[in-house]
Amino acid sequence: MIPVGTLLGWAEEGQRRLEDAVDVLPAPAVAEPSALPGWTRGHLLTHLARNADALVNLLTWAATDVRTPMYDSPDQRGADIEAGAGRALAEQRADLRASGEQFAKAARMLSDDAWQATVTSGQGREIQASEVPWLRVREVWLHLVDLDVGVGMEALPPELAWALVEDVAGWMTSRVGADTGAELSADGGHGTVVLGSATPRTTVSGPPYALAAWLTGRSGTDDLRGTGEFPKLPRWL
Repeated sequence: MIPVGTLLGWAEEGQRRLEDAVDVLPAPAVAEPSALPGWTRGHLLTHLARNADALVNLLTWAATDVRTPMYDSPDQRGADIEAGAGRALAEQRADLRASGEQFAKAARMLSDDAWQATVTSGQGREIQASEVPWLRVREVWLHLVDLDVGVGMEALPPELAWALVEDVAGWMTSRVGADTGAELSADGGHGTVVLGSATPRTTVSGPPYALAAWLTGRSGTDDLRGTGEFPKLPRWL
């Protein structure tokens, strides 16, 4: 398990990178398409701010033992994003910064015991509060790439990228075809992880960021090496 301190460091670094990228955007860019189909950069920035708010709810739940779900209703997430997507870039910048600061503050205030509390994720899964920082790490780094401002998956720290590979491959294993079996291996001695259950397995190897990009649907296989045919992947989140 990755220490909470490491996760919070990754979240803070990703937040800084996001803010730096947004600070140099020209004002009209907020209404331009992001790399996510159907979303402008305004949609993406609003989502990042509201995600921070939602995760603060989980940290509050852990700290107080009072049930505080991420969202009040199943429709709230989408409604909040649509409501905020058309705002001017200056307002988006301020919102992104303030919500990120609130997340960092709530995390710093959590006690060791509170990190062990059980909360419920947005997908309805019971998790320990110590997993909440990882949810924020994924959001800030992947959506930094999705802003389409010239930052690619290679910007992810190698250890973070490999943690993402392990996470996504674990999620996908029960969702790939029964004939799928692949051993994923990252350059640099990060280890291997198995995708799927079929044998014999193909092998897929390359830099951690390239494996993470492929698994999350943010690139193809150009930077990867394989023995046999690359497995077909389900859409991730």
